[in-house]
Amino acid sequence: MIDLTRPARRTRPRPSPRLLAWPLFALALLWYLNTYGLPYQNDVVFCWLIAALVAGSVHSGGRTGWLSVLRDWIPVMAAVWTYSLLRGYGAHTPWAPHWAPQLAFDTFIGGGETWTVRLQHWLWTPGSPHWYDYAAVAVYMSHFFAVFVLLAVLWRRRRERFKGLLALYLAVTFAGFATYVLYPADPPWLTSAEGHLPELTRIVSAVLDVSGLPRAGSVFENGSRFANDVAAMPSLHSAYPMMLAVFFWPTAGRPVRVLLAAYPLAMAFTLVYGAEHFVIDILAGWLYAVVLCWALRRWQARRARARRAGVA
Repeated sequence: MIDLTRPARRTRPRPSPRLLAWPLFALALLWYLNTYGLPYQNDVVFCWLIAALVAGSVHSGGRTGWLSVLRDWIPVMAAVWTYSLLRGYGAHTPWAPHWAPQLAFDTFIGGGETWTVRLQHWLWTPGSPHWYDYAAVAVYMSHFFAVFVLLAVLWRRRRERFKGLLALYLAVTFAGFATYVLYPADPPWLTSAEGHLPELTRIVSAVLDVSGLPRAGSVFENGSRFANDVAAMPSLHSAYPMMLAVFFWPTAGRPVRVLLAAYPLAMAFTLVYGAEHFVIDILAGWLYAVVLCWALRRWQARRARARRAGVA
């Protein structure tokens, strides 16, 4: 006989397996960092970004959310990997890499000496990095994930903006690749190693070596024929910060605009001081970003007018 006077026993809800998504992702990332080091190449960072988006979709409870991640991001990953593969062919063109025009321009604007030589003479202490050297490393390394993180945020919140930034990123990236093929160019550190400049240090590599921080290499480039040391003109390291500044500037508030203006300047200083690029490489990267952003906006506006005319 059932005793109706006693309250029914409440059963505790079982924890959903989806709640394990983020912990499992965190454990996998920690294992990777401990085993291989900090990922800093586009293809590796991209894999972890997609894994994070899948973890977020599973954790949110949607049964098919992770499929939309794969649908939208695998084509992007394929484009990034294609660029990683093609980029190396710029090092195997039948014409020799250029260094004299860049050196002449930088020497002229430096008043008889390049700004890389001046800055390293003033600021760099071999074997004893200063705080600003570590700051320069942080700025330099942001190149490998800043655009992807912003793309992920836009994908979650503003799909149309995501498509716009993605189109601009791909346009700038592959325009850079085309230039690497047509105009292979030595960076300052390589120009120095060939005896055309005083001795220079690659600041980022030197600081990372002193810090002992392990670095995970690229799936394609590390130790392979796809590495390209003469992909310096234009500087995509400088093009991407300017691309972000131009893309977000029209809708950004004042605090964000300060960051958007500071990021390209900080990256430019890092690249020149670190012997990664000549000043003219940086100016070319900025020009590519501005021109391609303007061209894409014109094209998108024209398409929008055509759709409105068709509806009317």
